[in-house]
Parts: sequence; C-alpha cells; structure tokens
Amino acid sequence: MQKELAFVVYYHNDNKYSFNALIGALETDEIIKEIDIYYFKNKDNLIFDIKNILQRYKSVVIGISFFTTQLWDVYELIKNLQKKYQNRVVFIAGGPHPTGDPLGTLRIGFDIAFIGECEETLIEFFHKIKNDEDYGKIKGIAYLVDKKQLVCTEKRNPIDLDKYPPFPLVNNKFGPIEITRGCPYFCYFCQTPFILGSTPRHRSIESICKYVRLMKEKSLTDIRFISPNAFSYGSIDGKTLNIPKLEELLVKIKEIIAPNGRLFLGSFPSEVRPEHVIDETLDLIIKYASNDNIIIGAQSGSPRILESCHREHSIEDIYRAVEFTLSKNIKANVDFIFGLPDETEEDIGLTIKMIKDLTKKGARIHTHSFIPLPKTPFAKKEVVILNKDLKDLITELTSKSIAFGDWKKQEKLGMKIEKYLKTGKIE
Repeated sequence: MQKELAFVVYYHNDNKYSFNALIGALETDEIIKEIDIYYFKNKDNLIFDIKNILQRYKSVVIGISFFTTQLWDVYELIKNLQKKYQNRVVFIAGGPHPTGDPLGTLRIGFDIAFIGECEETLIEFFHKIKNDEDYGKIKGIAYLVDKKQLVCTEKRNPIDLDKYPPFPLVNNKFGPIEITRGCPYFCYFCQTPFILGSTPRHRSIESICKYVRLMKEKSLTDIRFISPNAFSYGSIDGKTLNIPKLEELLVKIKEIIAPNGRLFLGSFPSEVRPEHVIDETLDLIIKYASNDNIIIGAQSGSPRILESCHREHSIEDIYRAVEFTLSKNIKANVDFIFGLPDETEEDIGLTIKMIKDLTKKGARIHTHSFIPLPKTPFAKKEVVILNKDLKDLITELTSKSIAFGDWKKQEKLGMKIEKYLKTGKIE
C-alpha cells in the first residue's frame, strides 16, 4: 500500500542550514505526521533513488535550495530529474536565487519558486498537497501559467524566529543556531536585506538556550551562530550595539555547555562589521568564546567604493578594527571583494595599499571576486578580470598562507552570472 507524501531534499553542504530551518518549521505542525523526509547529499543518488521512492508514495515533492552561484549545477540536476520523472513529482525551489530570480528559476523546470522566508509557506504548501487542493493563492510563491505567464502571490510578513526551531529535532539534524535575521545595511552587492528585510529580528535568549540544552543532551557542545553581523545580537536597529544583551546570551550559553563546551562568536559562519570591533566586543570573545579569530568585513580600501557600495563604514574603521583585534591576540581575517563595480586604477591602488598595510600588521586576507546577484542594486553591473598588480599581490600572499579564498572560481562564475542576468539564457 502506498504511503501519502514524501519530501525529498537535496541536502547539499552549501544549503543544509536553510533546510534545517525549514524542516524544523515543518516539525511544529501536524502535517509532519503525513510526510516522510529523505535527505540526499549526492545528486547521483538523488536521481537514481527517486524511482524507488515514487513506487512507495502517492505524492513526491523534491525541494532544492540554492544560490545564484549554483545555478548551473541545479540546472543540470533538474534537467536529469525531469528527463526521468517529469509529471510524476513536484519540483520546488527556494533560497537566494529563486527569491531574486523567480522567472528564471521556473523556466529551468521548477513548478514553484518560494520567495523569501519559507517556513510558513512550506507548511501551508504541504497542507495543500496532502488535501489535493490548489496552492495557487499561497502567499510567498511564484509559478507559471501556461508555461509562460509569471504569477507572484502576495508577500508574507517576516516571521518570528522564536516560533520555529533553528533545526529539525525529530529528524535529528543539528547545526549553527540562527540568532538574527535581517540586516539594516543595504550593501549593494548583498542580497540579505533585500530578501530578509532591513529590520533585525533576534531569536530570544530563552529560545536559543532551549536549543543549546537540547544539543548538549546529544553531546553537541560546539555552539555556532548564524547572523548577518554577530556583534549586533539584541540591537533594536542592528547598528547600535547592545553589549549587555549579547553578554547575557554568552553567559547563559556558557553555563549550559560547561565544563567542556565551546562557543564561537564572530567566526564562521558569520562575520562582523569593522565599526563594531571595539574593546567591549573583543573582550566578550576573550572572556566567553573559543575561536582564535574573527572575520571582519572590509570589502575595499577605497573610500569612494565603500560609499558607492553603501557600506556605511570608513577606511579608518577597518584599520582600527584590525589593530584592536590583533592587540587582543585575536587573529584578524579580513574580507575583500575584488572587482567591485566602477573601480578605477586609483581605487584598486588604495585596496592594494590597505592589504599591504593590514598584512604587515599581521592580518590575513579572505579573497572574493565580485558576483552580480539578482534582487540587488548591482545585479546588472559588469564583472571585470582582476587587476594584474592586485592579482600578483594576492598570489604572493596566498603562497605564504597570508591570503585565502575562492576569488579565481568566483571571477569565472561572476562572468557567467553577469551574462545570464543580462540575457536570461543559461549557456
């Protein structure tokens, strides 16, 4: 006898935290009793095993969350799945790319694109699927009518993070705890505020501690956070720091994970803004955290480029942040994005100078190349090849392990993405 409903998840390492939040949300609703969830990290296994799953279930939904940088891999995966299983499964997509480019997402073969935050949308969607009802009016989705007319339904309100767990407990998937969602800084290269909103929403200390306790019960006592700016926890506007609230959070977590648990703040998978690197925040790391480094978002050594990107911090903030960090015997990993729109030789020279200055002080450079992303002000900007002098410097620093990162891969991807966003064609 066939079972009711299967949700097949492409649980890729780059996207698993997104699915942790979504499946955690599903577990809060009675619909979870009707759904069997399958996780696939390998796309070949996913393509092969769907055949067996289809034999056991009345309805099968395949969910893929992805970034624009993954577009070509996802395109190939969907093409292969459709060739074998078209009209037998429902293909749904979510994440940064489908939110920014719903039409392009649907054109490559998805039935539905989920827009923005999907916790409530996914719950409602599965209720519709289970009851064989029309999902066309669910808020927060996009789909095609007659394979050509784009329909985007009404936008959902931002969710309360406390309403949903950060990861699925029943399905036994754990990871970093999302403590803040939304960012007040409208950096023109970043999708975050345009997708998740500009008003920060913080998970309460009570909620965070609840899940830290559950992790400790399973001997999981390395605690990491997901946040657009790790030092901003508790801040009303996301810009004015709330040091007492942040310290209260750290104190309570440390009490729970004692004696041997570790807490990480301002390192992967989150970073910090340079103007928020001050004595008080660094002292919190020294007192409570186990990481020996923080990631500082600099992005450029040119004041003009920082202003054109709408970064809202100064060159002086960057130097001060690195100097403060190193003075506390904390390693400083400094993010730079190369090839930001409309850079001149003078701008590049200023970035080279800053990199030389910071590395002489003892900082390491985390290298990135500019990638145009949908739903950002820089979506249609040109991608340029890295300046030779800068390339030579980064190559030298990389050979000495003073610089690290995927700028070469990102440069190639950026050019493909630029072409795609301007033409709408995947080649």
